[in-house]
Amino acid sequence: MIDLKNKRVLVMGLGLHGGGLGVTRWLLKQGAQITITDLRTADVLKPTLEQIDSSQVDFVLGEHRERDFENADLIIRNPGVPRESRYLQIAREKNIPIRMELGLFTELLPHGMEQVVGITGTKGKTTTTLMVGAILKRANPKTIIAGNLRVAALELIDSIDAETPVVLEMSSFQLEEFQELKRSPHIAALTNIFPDHLNRYRDMDEYAWAKAQIFLHQQPRDFVILNFDNGISTRLRPKAIGQVIWFSRTRAIKQGARLDKDWLVWNNENGSHKIMPVSDLIAGEHNIENALAAIATAKAWGAPNEIIAETLREFRGVPHRLELVREINGVQYINDTTATAPNATIVALKTLAPRGGNIFLIAGGYDKGLPYADMARAIAESKARVILLDGTATEKIERALEQANAQTQIAARAKNLRDAIEFGKNSARAGDIVLLSPGAASFGMFANEFERGDTFREIVRAISESPLH
Repeated sequence: MIDLKNKRVLVMGLGLHGGGLGVTRWLLKQGAQITITDLRTADVLKPTLEQIDSSQVDFVLGEHRERDFENADLIIRNPGVPRESRYLQIAREKNIPIRMELGLFTELLPHGMEQVVGITGTKGKTTTTLMVGAILKRANPKTIIAGNLRVAALELIDSIDAETPVVLEMSSFQLEEFQELKRSPHIAALTNIFPDHLNRYRDMDEYAWAKAQIFLHQQPRDFVILNFDNGISTRLRPKAIGQVIWFSRTRAIKQGARLDKDWLVWNNENGSHKIMPVSDLIAGEHNIENALAAIATAKAWGAPNEIIAETLREFRGVPHRLELVREINGVQYINDTTATAPNATIVALKTLAPRGGNIFLIAGGYDKGLPYADMARAIAESKARVILLDGTATEKIERALEQANAQTQIAARAKNLRDAIEFGKNSARAGDIVLLSPGAASFGMFANEFERGDTFREIVRAISESPLH
């Protein structure tokens, strides 16, 4: 056990997702002397601050101070803090250790990474994580699910023993620490890699390399699950030391999980084993891929086919992902706020367009340095009417729509989410969809995508059910 009693610990980045809060609570139990520093002000951080006993913590908000980084015994940085921060460089020059929560958490596990199932990817990692977690929990009720899920892993450490499977969703930001620690999970799944976070990484190669850390430090006895349909994933395969298990929606692979006509199938040296028909799975082509990734991951762990099938039949999806909030006068209001990159919005449009009716797409927000040409083509093909939110990505979306000859599909420009929903409500008719799937981050208008989704829910739930037209 790491001894932190009376150690001066600096928490860099409190955040609003719960991670910084969980770390702080855990540190307080360890008897550490805690300083929290965050560039956001107390007003912005109020929801988190209200849950901390301020008498036991020193706060430096709205700024960072160099002396705090020079005098700490340990710094725990929020994954959202870039590793290139000049303040972290000050700490490195003083040889002060810098850690993140998941690195500390895995260090405290009885069997370390041997009991970890790690899942990452640009799209589908949360759904796949929850699918795998539910399967393993059905097989072993001790199973813990944490990581990049607004769940503080460190707060769960006391409930974990040597027999506890630990399923972790791992973001590229969190995996940066595992690159430094040269540590990878025993079972590592990479759902896919598409352009994202190019405001944080120099290029796609650097972003893909961050994702690949989930398996680059494995041993031959470990397992890595890769997507045969994703070009970047297949190019990374030669770097894998662990045993590779593929999944594919389009290819007839001999070993792994695949789609065979209308069935999800597990293939191994003993032949082909039908797991379940696609019709029993939650709707959406993307969920076929998520389920195949989950099957391959669960089989690497050793889950029986029957348990996998039973669990996936009952799986009802993830909040904030193509979530039907309400149907009012025949109009469906769907919350897909976690579509923070163009590829996720493309998936939403491809999933919903075949239902018929018009889609009123609420899009735009903060630019992460991503291209929008493919999203514009998907908007054109789906004939979606676009309601643009203010933000730095919005100008890029407008230009991309012009280049796709789809500028006439811009129905409105809204200063805020309430105005966007109001326009959708007044324009939609029975059979139509009002879809929040921004294709961009939420910074500037909201603290994070979850607050954006929660606000969408609140506004939609307050809409009167009286006739609108």
